[in-house]
Amino acid sequence: MSGNSRLTTAVHALCWLELAHRRGRPTLTSAQIADSLASHPVLIRRTLAPLRDRGLLDIAGRGPGAGWRLARPAAELSLADVHSALAEPAPFDLHPHEPKQTCPVGYGIRPVLAHIYAEVEAEITAALARRTIADVLDTTLAEHPLPQ
Repeated sequence: MSGNSRLTTAVHALCWLELAHRRGRPTLTSAQIADSLASHPVLIRRTLAPLRDRGLLDIAGRGPGAGWRLARPAAELSLADVHSALAEPAPFDLHPHEPKQTCPVGYGIRPVLAHIYAEVEAEITAALARRTIADVLDTTLAEHPLPQ
């Protein structure tokens, strides 16, 4: 089973937008963002649309050549904000159907696991809230510079 990479794609795109902004390019097209991800512009638009809808991104212009830009400073944009905007499902879920209720485990496991899973999700959200797009970009540039 592989993980969902939408958060990774979104964070990468937002970091690329922030770096472009720092270098004097306030907007990037979906194609320019997709190039950094070695991806397709349609995937980028699908990933970034919920962020636009939640006010994390703006679109400058209309039609071909329209560009994406951060709607607020990267230092104020937490990874929890991005995760929330993407409305990703919880990392774990309960049985797809109710287990056998005459089984001692089947009867009581759902509330126990629901509590544990809620704790895990709260810890994930707290960890993501401690990091911003600016943090991720700054760490990336400092610890993993492009080889000369």
